[in-house]
Amino acid sequence: MKTPFVTKDQLEAIAAQYPTPFHIYDEQGIRENARRLRKAFAWNPGYREYFAVKAAPTPALLKLLHEEGCGCDCSSMTELIISERCGITGENIMFSSNDTPAEEFQMADRLGAIINLDDLTLVDYLERSIGHVPEKICCRYNPGGVFTLGETREGFQVMDNPGDAKYGMTRAQIAEAFTRLSAMGAKEFGIHAFLASNTLSNDYYPALARILFQLAAELKAETGVHITFINLSGGVGIPYRPEQPANDIAVIGEGVRRAYEEVLVPAGMGDVALYTELGRFMTGPYGHLVTRAIHEKHIYKEYIGVDACACNLMRPAMYGSYHHITVMGKEDQLCDHKYDIAGSLCENNDKFAVDRMLPKIDMGDLLVIHDTGAHGFSMGYNYNGKLRSAELLLKEDGSVELIRRAETPEDYFRTLVW
Repeated sequence: MKTPFVTKDQLEAIAAQYPTPFHIYDEQGIRENARRLRKAFAWNPGYREYFAVKAAPTPALLKLLHEEGCGCDCSSMTELIISERCGITGENIMFSSNDTPAEEFQMADRLGAIINLDDLTLVDYLERSIGHVPEKICCRYNPGGVFTLGETREGFQVMDNPGDAKYGMTRAQIAEAFTRLSAMGAKEFGIHAFLASNTLSNDYYPALARILFQLAAELKAETGVHITFINLSGGVGIPYRPEQPANDIAVIGEGVRRAYEEVLVPAGMGDVALYTELGRFMTGPYGHLVTRAIHEKHIYKEYIGVDACACNLMRPAMYGSYHHITVMGKEDQLCDHKYDIAGSLCENNDKFAVDRMLPKIDMGDLLVIHDTGAHGFSMGYNYNGKLRSAELLLKEDGSVELIRRAETPEDYFRTLVW
């Protein structure tokens, strides 16, 4: 059972001012979650969370998280600009990109961001692009092969395929990159890696940390460089299905601490700072897409048509992802009707749910689609001329703030040349 952070009466009042569909975020939930994360890694004095801007590139959310001590993980020019305009600059930005144009490296350097190099060829490319090598630099590692965690407390395996990913350097390449960067003037080095996505396991981060800690100790011995930070990136997931257990960030932080003390401290590296880049974990559960049932169709299946579509939330159409749905005001009714919940795009995959058991839905009912606070609005698009919805923030005092207005047809036409 997933419980919305707003009531039916609240949503009806909000919808009277801001018509559906809209995304709404829970300020209190986001702040409390950021504080739990910071507490879990408080044992590491240099710890910093770099929120993945791609997950929710909305200034109000970036500023909120920055107030809670988070920086920004950026991967493009526009994300760098958003961060700068939010007053987030310098080493509060981690610039992790791939296939990077020179002008984006130049922008990152101008802002004083920590640059994370994705490939060995970027060592020389970076120097040509900005005229020097920064004193503080990071390289992204890809161990190759298939990453498996084995049985977890939830009783299933975590498995991903780094060897099939376009990101990062091989073991030999990162050693060469460190050696060359050192010769070119770099003084402080970091390691970054991402092995698996949306893991529901308290064991994933400690396992990743141990891999990177061992690599750091080896690279220090081989190259003699000063490794000052290790970025564990993202991958800590959220339970999209109500029966799935949530990660315990306190347990995760303790597991990383044990690996740190067992690997880095004996290697004389007990001063290494840890960074994370959590997007989905930070904001995902604290966002809802709110939509209204406007049509019903009875053919070979039962369909409920809503006023949102895949342009508002792409994940179900793109990945077949599950997002829980609450029919507001009917939370306690039996889920005895089987529906496909569909949008209005000219694509048959424009469905938020397929064969979903829900209470009887009447026209005008409000539906909350859960866990859209990350990779929800941010993956929106304008197919069929659909317009992006508004974004709202439910403040800690219960008031609602418009943090991004809905697009208008004039916004859609603005870039056209007639």
